[in-house]
Amino acid sequence: MHDVRIGIVGLGYWGPNLARNFDELAELAWLCDLSPELRERFAARYPRARVTAEFDDLLADPDLDGVVIATPVPTHFELARQALLAGKHVFVEKPPATRADEMEELCALAEERDLTLMPGHLLLYHPGVLKLKQLVEEGDLGEVLVLYGNRQNLGQIRTNENALWSLGVHDLSVILYLVEEEPSEVWAHGNAFLTPGVEDVVFCYLRFPSGKIAHMHLSWLDPHKMRRMTVVGRDKMVVFDDMALEHKVTIYEKAPEQPTDRYGEWRTRTGDKFSPKIRNDEPLRLECGHFLSLVAGEGDRRRVATDGLAVVRCLEQLQSSLTAVPA
Repeated sequence: MHDVRIGIVGLGYWGPNLARNFDELAELAWLCDLSPELRERFAARYPRARVTAEFDDLLADPDLDGVVIATPVPTHFELARQALLAGKHVFVEKPPATRADEMEELCALAEERDLTLMPGHLLLYHPGVLKLKQLVEEGDLGEVLVLYGNRQNLGQIRTNENALWSLGVHDLSVILYLVEEEPSEVWAHGNAFLTPGVEDVVFCYLRFPSGKIAHMHLSWLDPHKMRRMTVVGRDKMVVFDDMALEHKVTIYEKAPEQPTDRYGEWRTRTGDKFSPKIRNDEPLRLECGHFLSLVAGEGDRRRVATDGLAVVRCLEQLQSSLTAVPA
């Protein structure tokens, strides 16, 4: 992959992590940011990369294969659209658009030009989440019934996107990845306590055509820092706790059961609790590697784009519920 030429747009909060990985996995050809200070700092760190404040400089380079967008969320759609129109593969941080029709346009452009459009859903590359997917697909949990997402902390409080779009996009991408359905019913409730119009606490509910349900608790106002996903099956339950230093995935042999000799009565079954071995790979490294593989023609380019569309579509539906005026 080292002959794939990549340009990074946005060197603020997350861009430096992307630059580090793509410099090691590919050829980091361009660095783009509006800040002179950031351009100077990263030019010294990556002397072989060309540095600019103009996005058009990247688009005009015929030898540039892909553009990686890590700018503020409101700019994602337009920058990704311009890059696709210029014939560049696109990796864009989440969410790639704030409206489903915008994401549909990006997907159509990518498909027409046979280009990669990959949203940066980092958790889908976390070895712990990959273990959850394995457990679900192999039927170890039995039929999946309920999923719970908890993503809470005191801060980082944003003013240009609410907790649903900033925090919820993480857990929602995992829920849709595990369930492999789009919800048939959604609602969201929350409130903006600190910044008018920007909800800092949000509760979400999703029901799927199969009957599965999911819940997300998203908050910047909580005494605990939580990054947890719980999957409840008929036979077992599993918890992915990204804050745990060890035992990030724990399987519980717990379930309700109905004894054959007691009609109509249920009781709980409790068995072993154990934590499977989880690889220690850096999720971002795996994510960047997957993008480069797609650029090289390996894997399903269309799938990553349409999966991203499903997330944006669901976010938009939840946002409509969140802002709906009660009757």
